[in-house]
Parts: sequence; C-alpha cells; structure tokens
Amino acid sequence: MSPKRTLVKVTIAGDEYSLRSDRSNDYTKAVADHVDRAVREALAAGRLVESHKAAILAALAITDDLFQVRLAGREMEQRLESLTEQVSRLIPPPKRASGSSGTFATSADES
Repeated sequence: MSPKRTLVKVTIAGDEYSLRSDRSNDYTKAVADHVDRAVREALAAGRLVESHKAAILAALAITDDLFQVRLAGREMEQRLESLTEQVSRLIPPPKRASGSSGTFATSADES
C-alpha cells in the first residue's frame, strides 16, 4: 500500500501552489519555505524581474548546497574509515572483531 498523499497549499515567490505529498504537511511547508527564501534571495541579489529566472538561480543554489553536503558526508565517511583502521591497529588481535559477527572477543573466548 502506498503512503497517504495529502494536499498542502504553499506560497512561493507570491504564487500559491497546491502540492500533493506523502510527507507531513509541516515538512512540505518547510521545503516550500526554503524554496521561497532561495527565490526571494535570487530576486534581491540582482536586477531579475522574471520569477522563472529567479527560480532557476534558486534551484542552482539549492543544488549546490545539496552537492556540498553530499561531499562533506563522503569526506566524513572516509575520515571515519581511516580512524577505524587506526584504532583497529591499536586493539590487540584477540580483542578485535571476530569474523563478520561484529562482536569482540571476551576473556572467556581467549581460553
């Protein structure tokens, strides 16, 4: 069964939109507010009068934010993997994770 879709009315750059979403109304409104702010910032930054051009600039800014967050996430993942390897080398072999179970050996396992 698919999630229940609700109708949410939002305003972006002065225009009202009726959006059908399977997300909560609050979430959908927050997303629309974010887009509205980005469009308004694009309009305020230059001499743009055409809202469709401001929407494209806003989409580019939002996409840039998304890409930067994804890049930061990948970099964080790589740092965590590196730290895991470094810490693993410091743990005595009998205390390291055994096999694929992910559990650590105990003193009872060592006998």
